[in-house]
Amino acid sequence: MKNVHIVPHMHWDREWYFSTEESRILLVNNMEEIMEKLERDPEYPHYVLDGQTSILEDYFAVKPENRERVRSLVQSGKLIIGPWYTQTDEMVVGGESIVRNLLYGHKDCEEFGAPMKIGYLPDSFGQSSQMPQIFNGFDISFSIFWRGTSERHGTDKTEFYWESDDGSKVLVQLFPLGYAIGKYLPEDEEALQKRIDKYFTVLDKGATTDHIILPNGHDQMPIQQNIDVIMDKLRTLYPDREFFLSRYENIFAELEKGNDLSVLSGEFLDGKYMRVHRSIYSTRMDIKAANTRIENKLTNILEPLASIAYSLGFEYHHGLIELIWKEIMKNHAHDSIGCCCSDKVHREIMNRFFLAEEKTDQLIEFYKRKITDSIENETGEDLLTAFNLLPYDREETVKARVVTKLNGFVMEDSAGESVSFEVLGKEILDPGLIDRQIVHYGNYDPFYEYVIQWKDTLSAMGYKAYRIKEADHECSVADWEELHDHAAETDLYRISVNANGTLKIYDKCDGSEIDQVLLLENGGDDGDEYDYSPLEGEELLYNAENKADISVRQNRFGVEMSIGVALQVPIDLESRKAGKRDGAVQVNWHIEIANDDPTIRIRAAIDNQAKDHRLRALIPTGIASAVSWSDNQFGMIKRDVVDGAMEVWEDQDWDERPDSIYPMLGFVGLTDDMKGVSLLTNSTREYEIVGEAYDTIAVTLFRSVGVLGKENLVRRPGRPSGIKLPTPDSQMIGALDLELALLMHGGSLSSAHVGRQAKEYTTPVHTYNKIPHNAMKLNPSGILTPHEYSLLAETCPSGIVLSTLKKAEKEERLLLRFYNPTDDQAQASFAFNDQGIIPVEAKLSEEPVGELSVHDGTITLDVKRNQVRTVLF
Repeated sequence: MKNVHIVPHMHWDREWYFSTEESRILLVNNMEEIMEKLERDPEYPHYVLDGQTSILEDYFAVKPENRERVRSLVQSGKLIIGPWYTQTDEMVVGGESIVRNLLYGHKDCEEFGAPMKIGYLPDSFGQSSQMPQIFNGFDISFSIFWRGTSERHGTDKTEFYWESDDGSKVLVQLFPLGYAIGKYLPEDEEALQKRIDKYFTVLDKGATTDHIILPNGHDQMPIQQNIDVIMDKLRTLYPDREFFLSRYENIFAELEKGNDLSVLSGEFLDGKYMRVHRSIYSTRMDIKAANTRIENKLTNILEPLASIAYSLGFEYHHGLIELIWKEIMKNHAHDSIGCCCSDKVHREIMNRFFLAEEKTDQLIEFYKRKITDSIENETGEDLLTAFNLLPYDREETVKARVVTKLNGFVMEDSAGESVSFEVLGKEILDPGLIDRQIVHYGNYDPFYEYVIQWKDTLSAMGYKAYRIKEADHECSVADWEELHDHAAETDLYRISVNANGTLKIYDKCDGSEIDQVLLLENGGDDGDEYDYSPLEGEELLYNAENKADISVRQNRFGVEMSIGVALQVPIDLESRKAGKRDGAVQVNWHIEIANDDPTIRIRAAIDNQAKDHRLRALIPTGIASAVSWSDNQFGMIKRDVVDGAMEVWEDQDWDERPDSIYPMLGFVGLTDDMKGVSLLTNSTREYEIVGEAYDTIAVTLFRSVGVLGKENLVRRPGRPSGIKLPTPDSQMIGALDLELALLMHGGSLSSAHVGRQAKEYTTPVHTYNKIPHNAMKLNPSGILTPHEYSLLAETCPSGIVLSTLKKAEKEERLLLRFYNPTDDQAQASFAFNDQGIIPVEAKLSEEPVGELSVHDGTITLDVKRNQVRTVLF
């Protein structure tokens, strides 16, 4: 007998073309029906609440009185919750975000009972190769998903093992037809048989046992009250099969009895049987960029800073930080961060990011202030504190804002040594902007706001304070040298700006040169919020012959370039088809290069005044390539520059064309192992390798589309994805700010430690200026902090990258997480300022595993390629 496990569930998109508030109303209705059925019908054993606890959070906001009912149902095993907070996207969401999603999902479950220990992601647009490692870090050894597989991964079966590079492994039950095949099962026997016959053909073919799953649910679907009637009819129609209500764990119990399952590895991004939407990574770039920026602020700045403060005796505000994480994780569901939603939903998503960033920025400012305010300062001078939040010393050119009433000042370190600086700007500030009480009592004397720049060595994972003391001379703004030939030189590069606004960069280290860097490429986009769709036969537009507005200037610390590029483009698809150029895109590049820094920092201020198009920036590397290298969660991944399925996708009737448009998190690069060129990002996370020799990195700046879903795209034939709903906001009319960087390096991305360079780029030195006036008063903390401090330091530089430093959720310990995004095993070695620490290895779940050996306050660990490790101390 073949066994058919009918699993009742509902797939709960908190938002999509409908708003969160609309779905919450349905949720309140559906939850009552679910609980009533589970409580009153002993023949109805289980219900899966879509693997995400945000459902409960939304429900209890309306019905807090039902917490005990839910607890009782969970503890009896009838209502199945967790393990996620929200069902995360896996392609453009960072590793720490996915870990916190599971962490807070598990934490939410603790009040009610055990979470479902299955990596349940039935609708995410593709599967990251690092997910088995992340799942194992939470003692999850099973995974269920739908999208991204095909036979070329190594099996035509729907059950297999999936392994990460570090050796972590999960047992997968694939949903070959999705999570909704059992939705609204009809009582009419003819209709029921016609539908189920079609499904059984596919399910039986892929199964490795006599057990298959028929998931009984759909998006926002209410519980199917007549499922017992349906099952009776199924038993009559299929007497050779056993039908029963079940749960997913029962299937895995059967699968584990076998030992001949295939073992697959890598990411799953094939759109053969189901769409993965490889170009969704650039929809609503304002939202995508906000997510990148906030993730990096949280893990690179806020949490390490709060950890330093905690080590000095201040409170670690877990509650405030959890609020921020949950705010952005509500946006991490596949539709939300994919941005395939209605305009009203995108406004809600953007507002959440606004709130999350405001909370993050203010908490960063609070911790910097608490530490600086508590520095012993008997003479009462103003202080300027610089925070280095990386685990190694940095000799850094630092910019800072200094607010003072002084016409002139000097800077001194804690030893009283003068620190040379340069004034880049000076403005008058109304004292009421500093503290309205000043003018309330009649003091109208202005303040001065200086922007200064200096160079110093900052200790690892710590800070250094400088005294701001009155000088007998006025601080004047330093003169920049204007370079009218638009060419400049640093210790590492010679860089010139071409007349069209592109860059020519000569690398002094190896003598290589790249030209026409940041050339703009524009083409029509006849797609939707899911996918880019070019106009067939169109000629792409470039700014190759344009005349740019260019300013290049230099001081003793480095070079700044301002480049304005105006590109005339068609205003919409009809104009594009007619050959008109009646719209415009303005791109203003602001580029900064410090003298001794290999990282070329780029900010793009874009003003788009056209519809239905895509804008990319091109970085010709001169390196003909068969593969690209980019990062994913806690690792680095190699991808073919041309997907091999491009030759067969039409003959094999794929759901979508497998264009080699891919996601990155922090970097992408090309290398011939002798040299390399890498693009770093703190905004966009989409790239493609183009050019006749596949030597050019094309980074998407934005896509402009006006509809949620559309049918019969050039690269995605057939039905529309989503629904045909106008989304004028997704045309991206107006301003957009992006942050990128370029890096030319010797060797491969692995040997050049590009992962570390990307981390350093997104972890700038932060400063805090303490003055006698602050509108928000704080009482003295009672804690004295030193003028200079280092919590820990890396002692053996390697390719290891710090993921984050935070306080453990449940223990009075700090947590250090790091990973190895290189080709080879590497060694992580950290020295702590407390010689008496007892370090403990932990899982990603923060559960301790065992004590680590420590010598003179130093730990040393081997880290496999693409492995992440966690230490509590």
